[in-house]
Amino acid sequence: MKIVIFGAPGAGKGTQAAMISHEFAIPHISTGDLFRKHIGEGTPLGVVAKSYIDEGHLVPDEITVQLLKDRLSQSDCESFLLDGFPRTLAQARLLDDVTDIDLVVDLDVDEEKIVDRIVNRMVCSGCGKSFNRHSFDGDKCDECGAELHQRDDDKEEVIRERIKEYKQKTFPIQQYYESKGKLAKIDGNRKVEDVLSDVRKVLSDYRKNG
Repeated sequence: MKIVIFGAPGAGKGTQAAMISHEFAIPHISTGDLFRKHIGEGTPLGVVAKSYIDEGHLVPDEITVQLLKDRLSQSDCESFLLDGFPRTLAQARLLDDVTDIDLVVDLDVDEEKIVDRIVNRMVCSGCGKSFNRHSFDGDKCDECGAELHQRDDDKEEVIRERIKEYKQKTFPIQQYYESKGKLAKIDGNRKVEDVLSDVRKVLSDYRKNG
């Protein structure tokens, strides 16, 4: 299965992606991770990408697609879960030139729920694990013991602007994949386990029926 996962900031995309990747034994490919890897290793593509980032510019789609092509050509990528791409309709069409996406999982979460999740989110300064003040009242990570902190951009006004931008950019992509019969909307307002149960059913049904 070749899957794309969508979700606004705070929709729980990273959590679901990690669990899907583990349960279905498919690689979780994040474009953010790819950039960090190539830049850290100083590859030719990484050097080019870094030059744009250092100038405060967005990395051109062509560079991102090249990074993806490199990763998707590897032997473990007969199936994969793609996270962080495409972000625009133009990118979705470029992705079609690289590979055929089977299914797009779209985590649909109410804006107020997202805002509540993020403004109450604390992140471990050591391992990066996320916690929510509603369910965890400690000030140190229960995994590695490092201090927890709130990200600078986890403020309500910043979050609402990010959600607005996400909706504007993602709506055309949702329509694009829906017109191809590939979009699976999942109610992401519920508990992690309930959301995963629905995602699991969608993916299992696809495996059975194609």
